[in-house]
This record gives sequence, C-alpha cells and structure tokens, in this order.
Amino acid sequence: MKLLRYLLFPFSVLYGCIMSMRNFLYNTNLLQSKAYPLPVICVGNLSTGGTGKSPMIELLVRTLKDKYQLATLSRGYKRTTDGFLEVQSHYTSSEVGDEPLQFKINFPEITVAVDANRQRGISELLKKHPQLDLILLDDAFQHRKVKPSLSILLTTYNDLYTRDFILPTGNLREFQTGARRAQLIIVTKCPATLSKGEQNNLRHQLKPKPYQHLLFSAILYSDFVISKTEREKLASFNDFTLVTGIANPEPLLSHLKLLDKNFEHIQFSDHHEFSESDLELLQKKPKLLTTQKDFMRLKSKLKTDQLFYVPIETQILNQPEFLKTYLEEALF
Repeated sequence: MKLLRYLLFPFSVLYGCIMSMRNFLYNTNLLQSKAYPLPVICVGNLSTGGTGKSPMIELLVRTLKDKYQLATLSRGYKRTTDGFLEVQSHYTSSEVGDEPLQFKINFPEITVAVDANRQRGISELLKKHPQLDLILLDDAFQHRKVKPSLSILLTTYNDLYTRDFILPTGNLREFQTGARRAQLIIVTKCPATLSKGEQNNLRHQLKPKPYQHLLFSAILYSDFVISKTEREKLASFNDFTLVTGIANPEPLLSHLKLLDKNFEHIQFSDHHEFSESDLELLQKKPKLLTTQKDFMRLKSKLKTDQLFYVPIETQILNQPEFLKTYLEEALF
C-alpha cells in the first residue's frame, strides 16, 4: 500500500495544485466567502479524519454554553436524509449522522443541525433561531464558501500535518500552507504529562505564525462505562470485546492497556455502517465496549445490557482558562 501511494505522487501534486488554485480564488475574492452577523467558529483539520474534532466541538460547547446561545452545524456524514435538518435526540444516527446525534444527546439544551450546504445551514439556523449568539461549524476547514470569524485547526500529537503530504500519497486534504488560515492551532491527543520541552519541540515543527496561538490538548477518559440503562466503574469492567469504528483507536487502546485490561479488539473503518454479518458477529459477544460515536450507531441494534461506551473529554493542557478568555476576546 505504501508503495502504491508513492507511485501516485504525480496525482498528489495535481490535486494539491487544484486545491491551491481554489484557495487562491477565495483568498483574492474571485470566489466569494459569505460572512454572517454573528460569530462563526470553524473547527477542522488538514488531514483526513482522526484528529479529535468531535471532542473539540464538545469542549467549545462546554466552555461557552452557559453564557451564550449556540448551535452546531455538521454535514451529517453518511446520513440517509438530505438538506437541512435540526437534530432531535430521538433521531437515529442513520438519519442525522453519529456525531451530530452525540452532540444533541450530550447537550440537549443547544441547537444541533446538519446540512452539507453550510451557507444554507447557517441561513436556516438564523431563520429558526434568531436569538443565537454563536455557530460552531464541525469539520469545515475546507468549506471556503463560509467566512468564519475564527478558524481552529487540529493536528494530532503523533501525526502532525508538517510530517504529512497531500492525498493520495499522504493524508492531507490540501498543502500544509492551508494552515495559515487558522488563528488557533491545537495539537490534540497529547500525553497528559507533556513537558515544556516537548511543547517547544512541537512548536518548532509547526512554526506557527505570529498571529497564531498554539495550544496542546489531551484526552480525558471517564472512570465509568455507560450503557442505555447502567453505569459501571471501568476499573471493574472486564471480559469484554472492544469494538471501534473510528479513524484512530490507538489512544483508547493505549488507555485500556495501561489499566491492564485484557480484551479482544474488533476494528472497523471510520463511520462504518454495520452490516447484518457484522451484527451477527457482535451479538455473539457477551459484553462489548465501544466509543460513544460507535454507540450512536449500535445502540438500537444490540441488547441493552450488552453494549457499553467509555465517555471522553478533551482538556487543554497547562492553561485551560486561556481558551475561554481567548474566544470571548476574539469573538464578542
């Protein structure tokens, strides 16, 4: 596979040039980006998935929801519906996408919507909820038709975009120079004990511009696992099969191994649609542990007492209060 990707290098250069031309047209206003009368925060990445966008959206929601009326807008990846749809907690993941459904269930008090057309989605949100103070765009860094008030670029600790190349040879959606559009760069999935020296090394590799702030974040795992009806301590949760359908399960695997858990791991691709044969395999397992995103897709298809997930949160390292202060000063 690696050899094939290297052989596709000329296609990477061609694709990168097309993306660069597109960005040039937007940067010079030959293609128009639409601005809005309220703050719009774009959260995204340069690579193809696995940087922790959903936990970052949830961190932003927790940071701002008590003071501001906010909404999230996602495209609703792999949903069976079309157009604009406001998410309700009784919807299924197939109707609205697993991540938007997770946002609504975790934060029922906020507005959650899906629309692949971000301009239309924002217009519908403003029409239905004129009292909104803020809109969070999920996975929208390359959606140049909307002019965000603030762009947050995520890159993972073990896979910085500066070490990667554009598709299909690498995993980048555009050249590394696209990072210049971000005002805030966050290195995600760092060790919780990340030292100042390691931070300085990462800063040297990323070389943020003078106008860019660089933060570091880590995943915080809950001490409990949750099913539809039960809550159990992770420390006493044993003899399970781990099921993942996310881009990068390695941090979760490492966490479980640190807890000396012995488990079988059944791995699927990101946003995997579970087939009948997949479900037949999983139904044979007495106890399953998964991520909350996968739980959204599996909870209606497996027994209530069989399926559990471990909640996670993203936390900013060293200066957790900086994010709130920065957002409020930059946007309001």
